[in-house]
Amino acid sequence: MPLREPALVRAAANHGMKRTLEPEDSGCEKITWSDTEIKVPEELQSLAKSLRNLDLSNNKLALLPDYLSHFSSLKLLKLEHNRLSTLPVGIGDISKLETISLQDNSLTSLPASFVNLKNLKSLNLSGNRFSSLSVQLFKLGKLDVLDISRNKISEIPDGIEELQVSEMCLMQNQVSKISKGIAKCPRLKVLRLEENCLTLEAIPVELLKESSVSLLSLEGNLFEMKVFSDVEGY
Repeated sequence: MPLREPALVRAAANHGMKRTLEPEDSGCEKITWSDTEIKVPEELQSLAKSLRNLDLSNNKLALLPDYLSHFSSLKLLKLEHNRLSTLPVGIGDISKLETISLQDNSLTSLPASFVNLKNLKSLNLSGNRFSSLSVQLFKLGKLDVLDISRNKISEIPDGIEELQVSEMCLMQNQVSKISKGIAKCPRLKVLRLEENCLTLEAIPVELLKESSVSLLSLEGNLFEMKVFSDVEGY
């Protein structure tokens, strides 16, 4: 059912929302809201059942409303360049989510409910304040692309073999230790570790000899790349 136009017009006028209605037979709604505000407009709730793509990037949002969990049809959620330090527990209830971008916020952790996002395929956490890889990520069986660059992660921990991604970007962190389990990640093809704190000795031989990784980027670490060619398994 289409949204009542008067409510939409008021929201757009008051909050700078841009609405894109896709073909009628798709039932899709898209909202882009970017007006350097600090609060999500209440009018957005009227779209909870039909909205599939929601872009709240480039605002000054420090908190997300609890009613976000009611957006049962949402597949894409963009929250880039805000001031978020936490996510609502209810985000785990948006079960159809496939893509989330949280680039350039102030997040240090993910809520436990994040493991309920069973359809999530792409997650961008770059430019936040994570100091470790959240264990919730290991439980997301459909996650294919993970970007957690530009954080403060110091270690790729044991248990990493549970991660199902095919592409992982950890560039510009503080990684100095890599678990041998990285070689057992079943689908990992691309691993980017540029500009970290790795020595040659910190790179597991298993990663080079036994893993499915076909693209390994290590430029900008604590060794010269020309020396890397002498490492066993190169």
